[in-house]
Amino acid sequence: MGASTVEKYSEDALPAYTPMPWSLKEIRAAIPSQFFVRDTPRGLLYFARDVLMAAVVWSLATNIDPYFKQPATRGLLTPIGAEVARWAAWGVYWWFQGLIFTGIWVIGHECGHGAFSDHKIVNDILGFVTHTFLWTPYFSWKISHHRHHSNHASMERDEVYVPKTREDLGIPDEIEGHEIDYDEIFGDTPIYTLYMLIRQQVLAFPAYLLFNVSGQKTYPKWTNHFDPNSILFTKAQRNAVIMSNIGIAAMVWGVSYASSVYGAWEVLKYYGIPWLEVTHWFIMITYLHHTDPEMPHYRGKEWNFQRGAAATVDRNFLGWQGRFFLHDVAHFHVIHHFFPKMPFYHGPEATQHLKAFIGDHYAYSDKPAFKALWDNYNKCQFVENEGDVLFYRDKKGEAMRRPADQYRVKSTKSQ
Repeated sequence: MGASTVEKYSEDALPAYTPMPWSLKEIRAAIPSQFFVRDTPRGLLYFARDVLMAAVVWSLATNIDPYFKQPATRGLLTPIGAEVARWAAWGVYWWFQGLIFTGIWVIGHECGHGAFSDHKIVNDILGFVTHTFLWTPYFSWKISHHRHHSNHASMERDEVYVPKTREDLGIPDEIEGHEIDYDEIFGDTPIYTLYMLIRQQVLAFPAYLLFNVSGQKTYPKWTNHFDPNSILFTKAQRNAVIMSNIGIAAMVWGVSYASSVYGAWEVLKYYGIPWLEVTHWFIMITYLHHTDPEMPHYRGKEWNFQRGAAATVDRNFLGWQGRFFLHDVAHFHVIHHFFPKMPFYHGPEATQHLKAFIGDHYAYSDKPAFKALWDNYNKCQFVENEGDVLFYRDKKGEAMRRPADQYRVKSTKSQ
């Protein structure tokens, strides 16, 4: 029997990527104008549907403990069986209420972009209420999120999910004849990697709002979304930031009061755990949109708005549940980056026109969401210090894609 051979990694053999050549005006002309029309009553119906579902599911959950704790149920299922069934029922509630709450957050996100309604006051009132209810400082986040969209995939100006560079991680440059011990640098056990991933899913959004974690590294150390004088905001935006803070302060009072009346455990069961799921789903969705080994980041003159908009991925996220509960926020995200004011309900049809025009520059993944999360968390470690078209490298310092020759900074790694 012959010994099996492992194909040697070669940068030259990687698929080459050439940035898109079209202007935003050309791309806009390929999308029929009716898909840019905002229908306020239609948006309000989606919002009313979400609120009704949340109320119905909440109401049903009030029966879980009484039903499974009553003697008849415990006699039928046995005490242990009834307890297992009770917690299983709470698990079902948390799953679906978490998705419903996330859908309500998505409505607020639409409002922040001005995609919900032609009327700014409708957008801001509804956005403020929905996001404040879910612990997001609406106006503050709206401002930084707008800057993210305006600069997406720019290494110098993007607001969030900015890749770390080789230098940031203290990894030496590739030099011919010198082998870098990547296992020493990234040699985490799968258990530790899982712990770090769970920590990201639970804490990443609060950490971003409070400490600018994963944000633009050129900002001052204490940059956050609650300081009206933060570098994130202009003087003209100061009052909006204060208004957001008042909303969050009201939530602190409201949750504290509800806990004193109903008990902290009851508040956690009905509201707290579903809210944690909102944080999880929101971070998972946005991380997978903007962190992928096949998606480019840009420096300097190679970046423009439309290239940044194309540097994201549509995903089949949770199948029908993602489409129904999350308003297609993950399924049709690419068109949203090109045209943030387009209502979500036009995303499916508008995406077909976008795909027809930009062709291979449109990215879609059908990989199961949790597998994609694990894979991308391991494969997307850092980008190079130099070059204007960049792709993530993994824990071995290897990429899945490279810039076309005219954009390439030659590496010595396994040429």
